[in-house]
Amino acid sequence: MIIKNEKLAIQGGNPTRKEPYHIHTTNIGHEEEEAVLKVMRSQHLSGFSARPGNRFLGGESVQSFETELCNSFNVSNAVTVNSATSGLHCALYAVGVRAGDEVITSSFTMSATASAIAMCGATPVFCDIEDRTFGIDSEKVRDLITEKTKAILAVNIFGHGASLDKLKNIADEHNIILVEDSAQAPLIDFKDKLCGLHGDIGVFSLNYHKAIQTGEGGFAITNDSLYADRMRYLRNHGEVVIGPANRLDMIDMIGYNYRMTEIESAIGEVQLKKLRDFNSARKSLALSMTAKMKDYDFLIGPIIEDDCDHGFYLFPIKYKQDSIGVSRELFVKAMQAEGIAIGYGYVLPVHLQPIYQLHMQNIYSDYKGFGLESLQSSSDLSFNDSVDYRRGICPITEKMHFKEIMTTDICKYPNTEREVDEFFAAVDKLVKNLDKLKSLEN
Repeated sequence: MIIKNEKLAIQGGNPTRKEPYHIHTTNIGHEEEEAVLKVMRSQHLSGFSARPGNRFLGGESVQSFETELCNSFNVSNAVTVNSATSGLHCALYAVGVRAGDEVITSSFTMSATASAIAMCGATPVFCDIEDRTFGIDSEKVRDLITEKTKAILAVNIFGHGASLDKLKNIADEHNIILVEDSAQAPLIDFKDKLCGLHGDIGVFSLNYHKAIQTGEGGFAITNDSLYADRMRYLRNHGEVVIGPANRLDMIDMIGYNYRMTEIESAIGEVQLKKLRDFNSARKSLALSMTAKMKDYDFLIGPIIEDDCDHGFYLFPIKYKQDSIGVSRELFVKAMQAEGIAIGYGYVLPVHLQPIYQLHMQNIYSDYKGFGLESLQSSSDLSFNDSVDYRRGICPITEKMHFKEIMTTDICKYPNTEREVDEFFAAVDKLVKNLDKLKSLEN
């Protein structure tokens, strides 16, 4: 029980939670261990070969995992890769994104979303988000389309689909491509389809802290066989292994090594069988969080749109400082002192990250060790001169990051209602000692 005058942990009192949270790897169990041992005993840790033939498509585990991905997502093609970043690069290149093109995307995302565009030699054009589920604002996308626009790269952030139906309509109207960065939303419904299936290609992450994991890894799904083949060529050295003459549509590709190992694929196939259970567990805790949050007018939980679902990769919270009189930063520090997993902001909006700010200032020459600078000096990779990366171009994105959004991963497996109860015990403790907390504001 919280005593009204109990000393806050940030002032030296006892924290609400004293033990560390479970690490992300706790969703790996006995079944994954047995799958890895089977691969180890086979002594075939990778089945790929960079030459024509069956081994061009990978080993037994890779191909089995891709088959199960196709079955789970009800899609024709799944292409495993060594990261979702690699998958985004493959996807964008497969649909024809090249130097001089523009790709419209969100700035409220991890940097790799935009980096994959630059890796194709194209220019990221950042569109603001809507403030309900934090996806790219479809109406604002229209204003950014130019004759150079090749694609829209939507981000299904935190586990909720962006306005995928509207974005697909816009893409079709303008004869451009829709690709989904669905790293945080595997097997999550958005209206009549799963996230990742509204666009031409959907890309997912298997990084260690995602819904399911292989340590590192990712995959792309598509019903377009040409796009799938292009991704397969790009992940396995491209034109180096070009085979029959009827694949002349592939010979312009500079290939990479984006291949997944047999061990990762074996783990992935086992994890895939658990994905719906993991998603259900996250959603159960998230709904409990949302219900308890209604008692606090300064905290607003995530929205799930009609006929949609949510993966709750993170649980986003809007913080209303005017309703409590304490800055978001102090509130978060006080919660962290109580032992609670919470942070403010998400990641620095991508358009404000150094690579794009340096472009606006045209001072690459002062950063000789900066990767993009050396690439620009030796290739056609450069951003279009007309692009705008100034602070203020994405006002809602910036407001969410700098003023309102807090995130917690309380809903991740294997956390339980205990962790949810602790979260709100800490909130209650701060509220009941609000005057003491306010005294720390300066």
